[in-house]
Amino acid sequence: MFVERKVKDFINIDPLQTGGKLTEDARRMLVEWGDGYSVCDFCMGDLHGIKNPPIADFIKDLAEFLGCDVARVTHGAREGKFMIMHSLAKKDGIVVVDSNAHYSTFVSAERAGLNVVEVENSGYPEYKVIEERYEDAIVEARRKGDVVLAVLTYPDGNYGNLPDVKAVAEICHDKGVPLLLNCAYSIGRMEIKAEKLGVDFVVGSGHKSMASAGPIGVVGMFEDYAKVVLRKSERFKNKEVELLGCSVRGVPLMTLMASFDHVKERVKRWNEEVEKARWFVREFESLGFELLGEKPHNHDLLHFKTDKIYEISKKVKKGGYFLYHELKKRNIHGIKPGRTKSIKLSTYLVPKDDLRKVVQAFEEILDKYG
Repeated sequence: MFVERKVKDFINIDPLQTGGKLTEDARRMLVEWGDGYSVCDFCMGDLHGIKNPPIADFIKDLAEFLGCDVARVTHGAREGKFMIMHSLAKKDGIVVVDSNAHYSTFVSAERAGLNVVEVENSGYPEYKVIEERYEDAIVEARRKGDVVLAVLTYPDGNYGNLPDVKAVAEICHDKGVPLLLNCAYSIGRMEIKAEKLGVDFVVGSGHKSMASAGPIGVVGMFEDYAKVVLRKSERFKNKEVELLGCSVRGVPLMTLMASFDHVKERVKRWNEEVEKARWFVREFESLGFELLGEKPHNHDLLHFKTDKIYEISKKVKKGGYFLYHELKKRNIHGIKPGRTKSIKLSTYLVPKDDLRKVVQAFEEILDKYG
């Protein structure tokens, strides 16, 4: 059954989608490599060793791109987090996590049998990670058990905050704790080099930030930890246990590879994206909305407190869904249906003229229901 995506030509400001739009090369890959296990035609036992198509070369380039020794592809950033946690887990082990972390970080820890100690953020309105609190959290956690890992979200998917990674890494390493950086909304948008940042692991999302069809993720690490995380099966000598022998294959991988050169180039223009996001913040706040998250903002993911929209929703027939329908009339997609108290959006790769139309749309809606 064919299902048409009726919003494909709309202005798309969905934070989950702006960084995952396919390149033209990737779109061609959808057809060329769409048949089932097509990439496995020449597999000799390990996916990352396949030379035709050139997956082995891509994996080496990916490790260099991530600034680490070893890279792998996974079925998503969450699978990367889980495989690292699971391989490091101990009985009564603990992972220290920032409170802005994605729910999948907590679920990964739970699945791996780990307890979680949270590093609380600064609260309203910026919700910033207080880097120094990692030290207190590790000390507190060690009263309860063995801290096997710390996680920092960069940026978080709720507010788009970018904490000081190097400061957290220094604290963690002084305490003898490895640090995992969750870069689902940064790898593929901005430069992320694990070695420069001083982190032990990085995970990213191909379908959120690397112009891939997905679902697909990337994970990078250094040799010392690769011996543990990428350990081989005793029975099947070329199969890595945490990847269940093979990771993602087919269209997700081939579209990621097809977009890779484009992605490597676009990270060089990250400063332009930040300036555009800040421009949008100024325009949107002029309508009476309030940005939640750090200021000045350093990422395209934006979260606004929209009291004026919420007040309208309490009076109109469609309630909280009125905003979704008003935006749909104006060919704008990406604001979650039913949300009015606050809204999340992304300006990444959205042309400035289109963003002007978004601002104008909200201005019209406020005037209409004023």
